[in-house]
Amino acid sequence: MSTNKMDVKQLRIMANTVRQDVIRMIAEAKSGHPAGSLGMTDVLVTLYFSFLKVRPKKPKDPERDYLVLSNGHICPALYAVMANRGFFPKKELMNLRKIGSRLQGHPHREALPGLESSSGPLGCGLSQAAGMALGLKMSGKKNRVVCLTSDGEHEEGNTWEAVMFAAKYGLDNLIQIMDRNNIQIDGTTDEVMPLRSLKKKYEAFNWSVIEINAHDIKQILKALEQADKTKAKPTIIIAKTIPGKGVSFMENDYKWHGKAPSREQAEKAIEELKKERLRIR
Repeated sequence: MSTNKMDVKQLRIMANTVRQDVIRMIAEAKSGHPAGSLGMTDVLVTLYFSFLKVRPKKPKDPERDYLVLSNGHICPALYAVMANRGFFPKKELMNLRKIGSRLQGHPHREALPGLESSSGPLGCGLSQAAGMALGLKMSGKKNRVVCLTSDGEHEEGNTWEAVMFAAKYGLDNLIQIMDRNNIQIDGTTDEVMPLRSLKKKYEAFNWSVIEINAHDIKQILKALEQADKTKAKPTIIIAKTIPGKGVSFMENDYKWHGKAPSREQAEKAIEELKKERLRIR
């Protein structure tokens, strides 16, 4: 199955396109979560255009890889990536969060072909992904499962139960990518519930741990390659991101976790992104 791989420059250009799409979508909807969506764009673009085995015109292909979005509030980035990958028409992106739309505020897998899980309250996705990975292993299949999580949901017990489960069964077909942006809905993770020594914690649970700058495409590619080669244990990629990446007035400000830009702010953001596109090499 073709992964339709892009080179590094193409991935950077696509990430810029997706960020512009995200701003337009959330501004049109007048609600949404721009900070995390912009922060995880580079990861999602690299996954869908250079790693995951997917077929947009045959989304239920039995040989496909699975992506579980546990931090479902960043779905604008996922939807924009899927549209640019050809899962559905791009014009549909402007229907985000509208009544009757397939693009709900959290992914709804029965509504949109290509989605593998539904989300709502955070902290459930890693359990779903671990169950998928175990089922695939028991069936002797080679499909991979990638689960995107937030750092904030690591304050929940359900996540750590899944961590233990995945390690117990040696789920080397499971790759977790944590959005380590240090913010959540009402403050920084240090203020709400400190998440110190995450690398050591995961190593203690017998996970392979990789830490990266998640805005460096080359680092993302290298980490995915390393994770894919790991045997007998699951892998977590701790992806250090800048919330609101690419838009100066949104970067590292938790207030943009769940706040839509005004028309004027959206225009300013898109202008910044267009200028950044000209600098891509």
